[in-house]
Amino acid sequence: MMKQEAMDQRFSSCRGVSFEIQPHKDPFAIDAPRASRRSWLPWGSSKRIVPTSGAVISRSTSRASSHFCDLETDDEDDQDNVLINIEEGYELDNNHELPILCSIDQGQNLPQAPSKKIVSKPTKPKESRLSVILLDQGLFTVYKRLFMVCLALNVTGLVLAATGHFPYARNHATLFSIGNLLALTLCRTEAFLRIVFWLAVNVLGHSWVPLRFKTATTSLLQSLGGIHSSCGVSSVAWLTYSLVLTLKDRDNTSNLIIGVASTILALLCLACLAAFPLVRHLHHNVFERTHRFTGWASLVFLWAFIVLTKCYEPETKSYRKDVGSRLIKEQEFWLTLIVTILIIIPWVTVRRVAVKVSAPSGHASIIKFAGGVKPGILGRISPSPMSEWHAFGIISDGKEEHMMLAGAVGDFTKSLVSNPPSHLWVRQVHFAGLPYLVNMYNRVLVVATGSGICVFLSFLLQHGPAEVCLLWVAKGIEQNFGKEIKEWVSRHPKEKVIVHDTAVMGRPNVSEMSVAAARKWGAEVVIVTSNPEGSRDVVNACKSKGIPAFGPIWDS
Repeated sequence: MMKQEAMDQRFSSCRGVSFEIQPHKDPFAIDAPRASRRSWLPWGSSKRIVPTSGAVISRSTSRASSHFCDLETDDEDDQDNVLINIEEGYELDNNHELPILCSIDQGQNLPQAPSKKIVSKPTKPKESRLSVILLDQGLFTVYKRLFMVCLALNVTGLVLAATGHFPYARNHATLFSIGNLLALTLCRTEAFLRIVFWLAVNVLGHSWVPLRFKTATTSLLQSLGGIHSSCGVSSVAWLTYSLVLTLKDRDNTSNLIIGVASTILALLCLACLAAFPLVRHLHHNVFERTHRFTGWASLVFLWAFIVLTKCYEPETKSYRKDVGSRLIKEQEFWLTLIVTILIIIPWVTVRRVAVKVSAPSGHASIIKFAGGVKPGILGRISPSPMSEWHAFGIISDGKEEHMMLAGAVGDFTKSLVSNPPSHLWVRQVHFAGLPYLVNMYNRVLVVATGSGICVFLSFLLQHGPAEVCLLWVAKGIEQNFGKEIKEWVSRHPKEKVIVHDTAVMGRPNVSEMSVAAARKWGAEVVIVTSNPEGSRDVVNACKSKGIPAFGPIWDS
């Protein structure tokens, strides 16, 4: 009996957000009128859900989950149960009517939450996050296609060079390796990508541009990581080929040059291994530090390699001193110089700035900075710039300040709650990602779970070229995200905002809600920010109904 009572009192947590809920009158709470009949149907049914009598919500002591955007039940003892919201007027039939009572409006007094009912459903095997990242996103995603196309071009060049049909590549194998390094660096240079995204929005962000061009551009820009990864592997392949040619011609080189080239190859291989999805997913800090420092070390040795090879005289087995005049005539020198500049640019903008950190709850913190920021922009912060960086969406009204919402899910984000710092390191050049491309469209539905709301709030606070409608699913709006964020959301009309508080309304089918909202609002595209499983489900559901949809990918 005690166990059953505990199950009745538990609600799903939301990426580390778990707390006790007091019964109270809340603008986000929703009441269901009393009814004489009682019945239920699972989410996604084409039938109307018949209401039940209202009930007072008891305390919830749900356990923290591993991801702020999760909407899964956390307790292993409750895997076969799901909370169903029973509410009058909520139906998802063939016309996909929206739940009117889920909308919020300024000054609207909504009743208390509806009653909940625990419903049994078949046990579903729990998917690992890694399987979702690697397999469930599909075998032929744009990311993987870009990877394969780039790799195929490089392999073709290597085969032609090795068979004597591409003599230029055979004589400049190192140049092709550096060219791949330049391409992969461009795909990760935030200042360069900010320009690319800005151009995409300003060139294609017109109503007369066909929607398919906009969605194709969005897919491409979101998946540039595929080019980055493929160029990394290709760079190793070209350098290996160059080293093989050098070893075949040992009489015209030196052991020092061979040693430096071998060191570069070993460092690049280590960087590639650290970026392997399994390592990157399970040991992200190891990946980040290894990738960064091996990259820097490779660049240093690359400069040494270029200088040594260009000033070495095979006839005399010595090195010339007038290396400067020879270097500026070499293509390898200029490509390496560009790579070096691109790598240095982000670090030139690093500053230690004063911040104001507050914690609405023990599971999330709000970090405030001086200066306004445009909608859709993301930023990076760090307690120690040489060791780790963390990216967050930026909330700003474009005036005097901007802020970040950080769920307490890791050591750094938890320390923001337990020991709020007075200063943090930031990169002053903010970067553009998928949310920034909202500006390319005319009418967009943005879907967020948990703290994913932060990257979309700026579109509500600042008027932009796109008409943005919001669907937000989270737990304990005011308790976990603060009164300020709740007021920002609640001031907008119900025609533009739907908020589903899982603490009082139960766990919804976000995919069905997204499809229904997109159809009602006539959205051109749906953009979602959630955990990998949630993003995948929403994107797949929308695409199955012919609605273009995009969500974050594992290497975006």
